[in-house]
Amino acid sequence: MTRIAILDDYQNVAKNYGDWTSLPAGAQVTMFHENMAGVDVAAQKLAAFDAVVLMRERMPMQKALIDRLPNLKLIITTGGSNRSLDKDHAKSKGIVCCCTRGGDSTATTVETAFALLLGHGRGLVYEDRMMRAGKWQTSIATTIAGKTLGIVGLGRLGSRMARMGKAFDMKIAAWSTNLTAEKAAAQGVDYVSKEDLFSKSDYISVHLVLSDRSRGLIGAADFARMKKTGVLINTSRGPIVDEAAMLAALREKRIGGVGLDVFDVEPLPADHELRRMNNAVLSPHLGYVSDATYQEYFEDIIDNISKWMAGTPARLLA
Repeated sequence: MTRIAILDDYQNVAKNYGDWTSLPAGAQVTMFHENMAGVDVAAQKLAAFDAVVLMRERMPMQKALIDRLPNLKLIITTGGSNRSLDKDHAKSKGIVCCCTRGGDSTATTVETAFALLLGHGRGLVYEDRMMRAGKWQTSIATTIAGKTLGIVGLGRLGSRMARMGKAFDMKIAAWSTNLTAEKAAAQGVDYVSKEDLFSKSDYISVHLVLSDRSRGLIGAADFARMKKTGVLINTSRGPIVDEAAMLAALREKRIGGVGLDVFDVEPLPADHELRRMNNAVLSPHLGYVSDATYQEYFEDIIDNISKWMAGTPARLLA
């Protein structure tokens, strides 16, 4: 018997993607729908499994956990990379590490970012809450056209966000540590300093990879520079923004609000202060989640398991 754990199937939909009945005889699949909080819980629940499938970075798979899984022989991660997986340590223990195709999360992430922007600017989320409470027209929305969209990180996603902002007749400015005036001009975007981006933008959208350099990049000084009506949108990674500084700015109404798809701790704890703030529009890390992406992920997962069980592992993680 080969025991396979599918982790963090939050929506209970993994069974609907791909042909699980095509797996070789002897494959026994268990799908977990809740996040395993902490190494101790995960080690206890996964100790008997031969293979573990990770959904992106929902469940960190680091040395402390890997060392407590004595039967583990295969790790599959969705996408082409996973920063929360210690693949080098896993490989040193003879564990095969595989990946899947990456899925086109560029479009879905930027769509989520702009939906958060519109949800805030047009007051859609707040008014939805009010209508369900029996009320009618309790706020005055903002016109998006003509406003300045500041983009932190003008790479693949940031450039797409810029094009979307232009389609709504917004003015676009950008900054990052690597961005130059020439690169910004090539995208038809104004290159500004970090200070000017935060002080002059009406909406600020973050499109950076989390790294040692970007962790905590947006902090108290940046929130202090923002307009009182300014809105920060983050669909990248939670720790790029100093959460304590952000919460203070929201609590004291020093900024207009935030639109967040990512958080320091995911899933966001049920008692987290953000859940009670009317100036925060929240979504549960939906940036990469789409029907097409899941179809690609799970088809490859099934294929990876089958080939590994046949002794010919595919899509090895570099």
